[in-house]
Amino acid sequence: MRVVPWQRAVVVGASSGIGAEVARQLAAGGCRVALVARRTDELARLRDAIGGDAARVYPHDVTRPDTVPALFRDIVRDLDGLDLVVYSAGVMPRIAVDEYRFATDDEIVRVNLLGAIAWLNEAASYFAGRQSGTIVGISSVAGDRGRRGNPVYHASKAGLDAYLESLRNRLARLGVSVVTAKPGPVDTPMSRGLPRLPLLIGAEDAAHRILTAGARGTRVAYVPGAWRPIMLVLRNLPGWLFQRLDI
Repeated sequence: MRVVPWQRAVVVGASSGIGAEVARQLAAGGCRVALVARRTDELARLRDAIGGDAARVYPHDVTRPDTVPALFRDIVRDLDGLDLVVYSAGVMPRIAVDEYRFATDDEIVRVNLLGAIAWLNEAASYFAGRQSGTIVGISSVAGDRGRRGNPVYHASKAGLDAYLESLRNRLARLGVSVVTAKPGPVDTPMSRGLPRLPLLIGAEDAAHRILTAGARGTRVAYVPGAWRPIMLVLRNLPGWLFQRLDI
């Protein structure tokens, strides 16, 4: 396993999927990792699998943004500093083609967007004061256009993309790197059972590519890279044509 360029990291959404793989690879590369997620049992299992003193567990519900500042301070104190923050928390509930239910939409926005803002605002302020650090926000190719399947999921990822771009423009002059990772379908519990998963990759592969982008300071990283030209074409299709596509 390669050595990673960070010594202390927070992974929000570390209990499964891409977040868990990111945490494993960071720890294997010599980084101490704060594991943050709602499911305490899953975090404990991941900590035990990582072993040693490389990981600490911090139970947290990202829909409780009021608790983030104090928890962020605790993590910085416990790790004696911080070099990397990865926001990987996300939900994508199944939505029927004719379903419009605000309670579901509200959860999507709270987890995918508002939770990210709560955590990454703290990271941005901390790193700006030290004029160093890396922020990685895990978005999705779903943020590039509003497809019919899950309107609010697409909106939450588009909002995250814009927020991360704004942070990047604000922090670049201070030596802080902000990376937007945009995976396509990844073989995780969130995606299993969905039809039509083109260019599907494993969580381990996705995490490796995301950390590589983070180490390089890539502004926007499509995962895998084949999605970049595909989404370039889709973004530039006229609306009337895009509306006719069964996607």
